[in-house]
This record gives sequence, C-alpha cells and structure tokens, in this order.
Amino acid sequence: MTDPILRTSGITKRFHGIPALSDVSLDVAPGEVHAICGENGAGKSTLMKVLSGVHPAGSFEGSIELDGSEVSFRSLSDSEAHGIVIIHQELALIPGLSVAENLFLGNEVLRGGLIDWRETNERAAELMARAGLDENPTALVSELGVGKQQLVEIAKALSKDVRILILDEPTAALGAADSERLLELIDHLRTQGITCIVISHKLREVLQVADRITVIRDGEVVETMRRDDPETNEGRIIRAMVGRDLDSLFPPRDPDIGDELLRVENWRVHHPADPERVVIDDVSFSVRAGEIVGLAGLMGAGRTELAMSIFGRSYGSRISGSVFKNGEHIDVGTVRRAIDNGIAYATEDRKQHGLNLVGDIQENISSVALRRLTRGGLLDLFRERKIADAYRYKMNVKAPNVAAITGNLSGGNQQKIVLSKWLFANPDVLILDEPTRGIDVGAKYEIYGFINELAAQGKAIVLISSELPEILGLADRIYALASGRITGEVARADATQERLMRCMTAGR
Repeated sequence: MTDPILRTSGITKRFHGIPALSDVSLDVAPGEVHAICGENGAGKSTLMKVLSGVHPAGSFEGSIELDGSEVSFRSLSDSEAHGIVIIHQELALIPGLSVAENLFLGNEVLRGGLIDWRETNERAAELMARAGLDENPTALVSELGVGKQQLVEIAKALSKDVRILILDEPTAALGAADSERLLELIDHLRTQGITCIVISHKLREVLQVADRITVIRDGEVVETMRRDDPETNEGRIIRAMVGRDLDSLFPPRDPDIGDELLRVENWRVHHPADPERVVIDDVSFSVRAGEIVGLAGLMGAGRTELAMSIFGRSYGSRISGSVFKNGEHIDVGTVRRAIDNGIAYATEDRKQHGLNLVGDIQENISSVALRRLTRGGLLDLFRERKIADAYRYKMNVKAPNVAAITGNLSGGNQQKIVLSKWLFANPDVLILDEPTRGIDVGAKYEIYGFINELAAQGKAIVLISSELPEILGLADRIYALASGRITGEVARADATQERLMRCMTAGR
C-alpha cells in the first residue's frame, strides 16, 4: 500500500472534561477520496477541526503526520500553509463581493501597492474553470445559487495550493443535479492528485465517490472499509454508525386519516424584490387530519416560498388566495396570526431562522409560546425548565441539561430543538421544510418517528424534502411542484421516483 499522505495517531479531544474524540487513529492515502461517516455528535467535525488547526496543537492529545513527518498546526492559516484546506457546511463567502474578490480576499493580487483587477479576474477565471464554474468573475456571489457558491469555495481552496481538501457535508443544501455535479468535480480533483476527505450523511453519494469509508461512533473509530469490498453497502455503514441494524429506514405506520383540516386555494405570490415576477402561480392543495402530505420539487420550484408565504406572509409580495381551516376562512396575514390559527412552520435554515444559537435549549423551546408560561405578566422559569427538560428526554436530545447553548449542539440535536419548540406550541398544522437536512441516519429515524407520532395525534403534516426516498417513505399523498405551479398529485400507492421526477421537470 502507498504510504499515507496524512495519518493521525491516538487523537483525543475533550470539552469540559468530556471526550469528543477518544484515541482516533486513521490514515489517508494520497489522491484518494476518504469519506468520514457517523451520527451527529459522533466527533466527525471535531476531528476535521483538529486536522485543520481550528483546534490547535496542545488542545488535544495524539499526533498528526503529513508525508511521514509529525506536524503541529496552531491555526487555520498554519494548516493551509501545509496544503490542508477545509470547506465548512456553512459557506464562508461574502455575498456582496464578486466571485474574484471572494477568491482572493486576504490574498489580494497587488501591483504597486494597488489591487491589479485585470490580473485578479484572469486568475479567478482560471481557478473557476478548474472548479467547473463558468460564471463571470465579476458576478456577485449573492447572484449565484447554493450549488455554484459551493464551487466558488472549491475554487478558493484551489487558489491556496491545496493538497488535502476537507469537505464537510458538501451536498447537504444541494438538489440532485447540483449534488451530481459536485460529486463529479470531487472525482475530477482526484485525477489532479488532490486528496479529498468528505464528511457526509448521504450514504448513496458516499458509496458513489469514496475509495474508503471510516465510521466514527461516540468519538471512536469503529471501522474503515473499502468501497470495492463486496460486503460494503448502506446496511453495513448504518450498522457501524448506529451500533445496530435498522430493519427499515422508515418506522412502521398505520395511517388514520380524518377530515380535511387545511385547504389553500388559488395561492399566488410575487417576488419580494420584483413585484412583477410571479413565484407561486395559482396553487391549491389540501391536507387532512392525521395525513402527511409531501411537497416534491427541484431547487427553485417554489416549495419553501409557498410554505413561508402561507406562514404569516413571511415571504413575497402581492400575495393573494385563501386559506381555510376546518372549512372556515382564516387570517394568516402575520406570523402571530398564523400561529394563533394553529399553523407552525419549521424552517429549512435552522441556524439562521429556526433557532437562537446563542440562547440555551430552555429559551429556544419556550420561545414561540411564552404566553403559556406567564403568570401575572411574569415568566414562570421553574415551569419553563420543567417543560424543556421533558422535551429533552422525549426527543432524546444529547445535551447535559437544558442550560446548554443551542449553537454548541450537533445538527441533529438542533433539529430536535426546532421540532420541540413547535410541539410545545401545539399546532394543528405543521409545515416541515427539509426536517432532516444535514443529519445522520439514526437521528433521521428518530425524527421520522416523531413525525408519525404527530400524524397519529391528528395533526396535519406538510413535508417538504429534496430527498425523494424520504417523501416516498413518509407521505400519504404527494404534490409535485415545478416553476411555482403544482404539476401533479400522486397517492402513495401510485408514487415512484420516476413518476414524481416527470412531474417535477414538467414545463409550465
């Protein structure tokens, strides 16, 4: 076997005395794609922060070797000087700057003490071409979709003479087409001699692109397997991740569907910045008590825009149409009125819009229904803590107590806090926008169980997901959207990925 380009030996990292990594040893071969899999909180991101100098030498035990020699990284720039570059799940780009400006931010191309814009744009174009991006270097990052922004991050890494590229959940926010392009680029980088370490919960993608797969559970390396091993499959990876077999990716459910609970008629939404542009065009749909209705569509189809506009008109302009609950017209003109009418919306962007990341678990869970916890105008802190504790246990949130800061939790546990917040509000209709984005298969299974439990209580569930297997595995009925219009309605018994994709790609 070729000598490894990177090796860790006995890496142990503790936070407040609690081990996040325990004696982690692994090696990465030059030019390979090495996937790191594990449940949320398993220690994957902590390990990557150790490798990239975010957690500096001296803050952990063990050693790191690069090309056979021990190295000590004291900062992110230190690891980058050795050719190790990390791209985090939350992209670190400045929307108001151009692509070229982002690529050379902090490393400007100077001539005579001034920025040489011609040289900057020419070099940017070369880097963008290597990353498979054909945009103008002067285009603003804010004008690009998430998929292309991810490619800008890779082009930025290439500008730093990267040898080892670490990608943390690179396709978590991407649709199928953008994900496929990114995986092809990772494969292409391998041919250029760039070693890639990929953290991902999407096991199909892992099996598509990785040469080897290392599974971490509870801060320890459980197993490293080769993709070309006949015994390597999703089931084997899942067993290693969760320490048990999952007989099915979706928990069993016997639907008990009642009368129509929510109906939306002739819903039309215009773009908030361009009132002449129609984003949602004459959409009508319904959902019954105890029913899970899926909204399927490609990136840009209008699913999130539809959900946000219904939830207190929190997106769009010149909104028209009607919303009925139990057959009666209701006012959803503000978020407060939507909540008061029993409608909840769990956003796809939990970090920016779903949670107060600097607040603790207790504050986040109680935030949308504080009136239920006040007596004489004062907040009952004892009752607030008691309720938050109950949800922490019910949702199996991995945190020492409800005073833990929400921003320090893993993605799966943060998502459980989002759901807890809305469960405490006790809505009749719950719109879930990408409820399992960026979380592992074990946490997904738990959240699927909570969704089924809500449906069994008679709640009406609207499920938005970019993963068609998830829609097919949970929904009783599915609406497909394309270009802001509903292009198909399919019962669960008749739904297939092929049929849904035909609807999702239908023209206006």
